[in-house]
Amino acid sequence: MRDRLAQLYESIGTRDVVEIAILAVTIYLILRLLGKTRGAGMVRGLGLLAVGLFLVAQVIIASFDLTVLGRVLDYLLTTVLLGLLVIFQPELRRGLMVLGRSRILRYFVSTPDHPLADRLADAAEAMSRDCIGALIVIEREMGLAMFVETGEGIDGEVSANLLRAIFSKRSPLHDGAVILCGGRIAAAACQLPLGQPPEGTNMHMGMRHRSALCMSEETDAVLLVVSEETGRISLAVGGKLEAVPRENLSRRLADLLSRRPPDPDPTKKDEKLQQLTAA
Repeated sequence: MRDRLAQLYESIGTRDVVEIAILAVTIYLILRLLGKTRGAGMVRGLGLLAVGLFLVAQVIIASFDLTVLGRVLDYLLTTVLLGLLVIFQPELRRGLMVLGRSRILRYFVSTPDHPLADRLADAAEAMSRDCIGALIVIEREMGLAMFVETGEGIDGEVSANLLRAIFSKRSPLHDGAVILCGGRIAAAACQLPLGQPPEGTNMHMGMRHRSALCMSEETDAVLLVVSEETGRISLAVGGKLEAVPRENLSRRLADLLSRRPPDPDPTKKDEKLQQLTAA
């Protein structure tokens, strides 16, 4: 056995060393990626165990020239890898989400960047998991001073923890909307116009979603809504309400906030403002 190991060591060339290095770096990056998920310990443990057993088996097969056993091991390794993909599918999904938000990929993918997008997405995802209802209005070209005056002034920096605290059920400011002006929280518990549900739809629509639709029709603001019943995240822009998956929320928000809103008809804009003021 020593002679075979010595021959195996002597037969290793530059190509073999490069292949081993590439394989080692790949395994390290995969474990590093999965290490940022909740099941990090289990994934790393099983991953290291599988790699260790595979390397030991390869050494034994190469030492005794067990060709048939080597083929069986290759098939078994493929089956184990597929099984791990199925078992740890949630951890892999979270790892890919973390990878998608990394700064390295932003240099290769031309996606719009906005300072508020990530913070709002983190707050919305956290409230969605806890089924905390929220309604956030993000000012763009059209001023929202008349709506800010209906709430409690804050003038604070946007953060996920602050938004979660505002919309907490025990908070005195949770009933109403938070309005963001100039990238800061201008006010909370603001009153928004309440419109009627869209005609021709049987979908149950709560007050937050109705207010978001109405507000998006009257202004050019972007409205972020988190359903208290289902935890679903929606965006209202231009009189349209769209459900957005958690993993796409930051990208979608950055795209909307970086894009210049279309110029509205001045006549219709003045009529809508008069109606809102009279109401």
